[in-house]
Amino acid sequence: MSDTWWSINWLVHRIMNRHLAHVARAHAQGRLLDVGCGEKPYRAIFAPFVTEHVGLDHAGTQHACDAIDLYGYADAIPAEAMSFDTVLCTAVLEHVEEPARAIEEMHRVLRPGGVLILTAPLFWQVHEAPRDFYRYTEYGLRYLFEKAGFTIVELTPLSGFVVTFTQAFVYYVHGLLPRWLVPVVAWPLRAVIQAVGYALAPMDRSTDFTWMYLVVAQKL
Repeated sequence: MSDTWWSINWLVHRIMNRHLAHVARAHAQGRLLDVGCGEKPYRAIFAPFVTEHVGLDHAGTQHACDAIDLYGYADAIPAEAMSFDTVLCTAVLEHVEEPARAIEEMHRVLRPGGVLILTAPLFWQVHEAPRDFYRYTEYGLRYLFEKAGFTIVELTPLSGFVVTFTQAFVYYVHGLLPRWLVPVVAWPLRAVIQAVGYALAPMDRSTDFTWMYLVVAQKL
């Protein structure tokens, strides 16, 4: 996912892209199923490592449908068992009514040795309402994955307080302004705020305040 410097999510997308590029190089292969694919924003990151990128989403998605290859839901994936080598699921689990069932389904469609790469938020404002149900701690994620039969390879907080607060503050400021002032005030202001957050982030070790967790889990 690529954003311009004044985009509202520039900071978190930059961090997310960096982490996904790392795990793609290390773990992605073969046929990839992108659960809750939206517009497949991470297609370019995974393209060098996979042979096929299959997008799954439901007909009522708030995103464009051009990139969808399979219509369905994360907790009822319309695919045969053991038909994918890699599953990607980014910022979707909070929107699923039955997250345990969704993780079981992703386990089912993976071949033995296959890897699930998933992100889920701890701190984020309500979004895509009314389909916004949960937030996750590392302990909740570990429980759900291990209960479904996965082995955790990596469970990484993607930020500390600085990035989480910076991103929340950007949204807060954006919501205060009348629409006609957004290009004049919000765009340059949020660019400056996020640049400061990005510069300070490497010094911040307060990962209990992460906005998002990244999980890499393997089906043995």
